[in-house]
Amino acid sequence: MESARPGGGPPASGPAASGSSSSSFPSLFPPGLHGIYGECRRLYPDQPNPLQVTAILKYWLGGPDPLDYVSMYRNLGNPALNVPEHWHYVSFGLSDLYGDNRVHEFTGTDGPSGFGFELTFRLKRETGESAPPTWPAELMQGLARYVFQSENTFCSGDHVSWHSPLDNSESRIQHMLLTEDPQMQPVQTPFGVVTFLQIVGVCTEELHAAQQWNGQGILELLRTVPVAGGPWLITDMRRGETIFEIDPHLQERVDKGIETDGSNLSGVSAKCAWDDLSRPPEDDEDSRSICIGTQPRRLSGKDTEQIRETLRRGLEINSKPVLPPINAQRQNGLNHDRAPSRKDSLESESSAAIIPHELIRTRQLESVHLKFNQESGALIPLCLRGRLLHGRHFTYKSITGDTAITFVSTGVEGAFATEEHPYAAHGPWLQILLTEEFVEKMLEDLEDLNSSEEFKLPKEYSWPEKKLKVSILPDAVFDNPLH
Repeated sequence: MESARPGGGPPASGPAASGSSSSSFPSLFPPGLHGIYGECRRLYPDQPNPLQVTAILKYWLGGPDPLDYVSMYRNLGNPALNVPEHWHYVSFGLSDLYGDNRVHEFTGTDGPSGFGFELTFRLKRETGESAPPTWPAELMQGLARYVFQSENTFCSGDHVSWHSPLDNSESRIQHMLLTEDPQMQPVQTPFGVVTFLQIVGVCTEELHAAQQWNGQGILELLRTVPVAGGPWLITDMRRGETIFEIDPHLQERVDKGIETDGSNLSGVSAKCAWDDLSRPPEDDEDSRSICIGTQPRRLSGKDTEQIRETLRRGLEINSKPVLPPINAQRQNGLNHDRAPSRKDSLESESSAAIIPHELIRTRQLESVHLKFNQESGALIPLCLRGRLLHGRHFTYKSITGDTAITFVSTGVEGAFATEEHPYAAHGPWLQILLTEEFVEKMLEDLEDLNSSEEFKLPKEYSWPEKKLKVSILPDAVFDNPLH
């Protein structure tokens, strides 16, 4: 990324001259870019040449940064609404700026332009700060890389687990929620519609609440707490308290929401694996490829589509391996697992077995062993309490391969796991049907997983009468292909 510079918007090719107004080059502007700039000018008519961070080598020329530009505006806020002054960042590149297939395939004017959205971010302006920090532009590039590489789009209410202060400081703001930008309106361009999704920085406790309940509910709570975001959801990296520490009554609202609504998180990408204990270890045959039993009962259309969407979107609980690094320092600290992608989940030959079809038969298993890393295992109570007790399902999709584990309740119609045969495999996809009585028993036995304190690994839970074993293992086990 190049350092920030003034720029009212670059022409179609080559860098713009500093200080040039967008109105000076209307014929040279790519139409998609011009449409987004028009919305920015509506909000900031007095800032025709905002500071801008631009990719030195454009993505369509082989550069690493998918966003061509990130513009940075000074927003005076709204004292009447208790909205503080802040910096407003707007990305350019997730939508189709050019319309000539150099980045995005042109699909017409009626649908989404490119991925259909651009990212925004609102950062509280510090006293005496004369220029906007540029780190949010790097953060936006990291999210854009994930979208381009995985082809998974974001939606309002989504969460992103970052596991690191967004500005690389000591801040408690280490994760993100996404919502509609409160000021920017959807834009119709010649290449489709562009909406604006705002990044909202949150603490770990707020992220966990969003996972256990839903992102929209936590966003509404953040809007009610001025220092935690307020009505425009402005991120303050110096915020030292969670909304639950600021107002303990908000935890009661979350608990009631979970009890009433359950969780709308239908799955995560995770470090996980499963073994068929029905076959002796010395069996040389790959038990996962043996087809026995009967043809699967078809999932209902609604459940099939939701599970497909879970595998497609690859919602990530340990996002560092999935969300590409935004600087070399962070990259050096990562293992290099391949990001799960929509194409890999649905179209590749190796993963076709995840989705039920007539060429793969279902195997009924007598006994299974489930393996999770600590972070994935910590979500098992959420899966049981927030999903299965509400008659829903929950899927773990391995980030290192095609393995998937779906927990289903008796309320899920058409699952190929049944009460008579609660463990069933369809290629590398395992379904486990749990009755409400067994779910309650598991929740009691897994109570220590709710603790925020780390425990010694490995840790094992076993229900011999159900022929089910769950192990919580170190991350390194999953990095070894021989696990």
